[in-house]
Amino acid sequence: MKSASMRQPLIALTALLMACPVSPVQAQEWPSRSVRLVVPFAAGGSADVFGRALAPRLQEAFGQSFVVENRPGAGSIIGTDAVAKSAPDGYTLLIMSNTQTVNESLIANKPFQLMRDFDPIAPINESDLVLVARTALPGSGLRDILAAAKAKPDGMTYASSGNGTPYHMAGELLKAVAGISMVHVPYKGSSQARTDVLGGQVDMMFDAIPTMVAQVAAGKVKAIATTGKQRSTIMPDVPTMAEAGVPGYEATIWLGVMAPKGTPTSIINRLNAELSRITSNPELRKAWASQGTAALTMSVADFTRFVSQDIAKWSQVVKANGVKAD
Repeated sequence: MKSASMRQPLIALTALLMACPVSPVQAQEWPSRSVRLVVPFAAGGSADVFGRALAPRLQEAFGQSFVVENRPGAGSIIGTDAVAKSAPDGYTLLIMSNTQTVNESLIANKPFQLMRDFDPIAPINESDLVLVARTALPGSGLRDILAAAKAKPDGMTYASSGNGTPYHMAGELLKAVAGISMVHVPYKGSSQARTDVLGGQVDMMFDAIPTMVAQVAAGKVKAIATTGKQRSTIMPDVPTMAEAGVPGYEATIWLGVMAPKGTPTSIINRLNAELSRITSNPELRKAWASQGTAALTMSVADFTRFVSQDIAKWSQVVKANGVKAD
């Protein structure tokens, strides 16, 4: 039986431990089990492809598996909402794109808000698009297309892989910046949209550069302009939209990683540091550049500003053009 003198130090130690609780994250070093990378898009898209490219590199860095899980549906809403409702413990992350930043203004009744319910971590990469037109479309350049669109409002059509996607919003941005009116023809995916442009049923579309390089080379479509600030490394002979006649135009597909709001800052910072190390790798950058994709590296603060600015940019386009989700 312990004496009173022995019990007093034990009581004092117990009281001290109760006053200073240890959180699960502090008590157990993250990650101690596999991490889910939720891609709210179908398999085979850019978010899926690059998410799977990152997973083994993250696994090597952290010593735990990073598993890509596709949760497509409702224009990325289903998978994004699933992550928003997940525990903020670093074990469920979102691979997102600028589809999510567009949806902030395009879809009013979402069950989440991007900057309210998520913590930005880091960007992954960015890819330019190319505006292509059916071969029989009159004219040879962007100025001819703009002149025709102004002469006959809604007389031209452009296809996309669906409402709110980067392909769609690139067209809406062109309408807003150039002051023209065209008819949007949405499809359930880019393959059918591409098929109908190649077949001449639709006048034009914005598409991924790597996908269209072979079609342009074969003369099946006309490359009008690319959408980045600089010329594409794999389409160097095609002018940018600014060079072709629309100053200030820029529209890209970019990818990034976010976590549920409230994820510990220590985990956010570790992930940012590791993702930045990965996307700074010279061999990776060279490989992605050969595909027309530029690796991105930002601090958490810079990426947070980047996402907020992208939301504001597309909100203006949605409002100016009266873009609807259906």
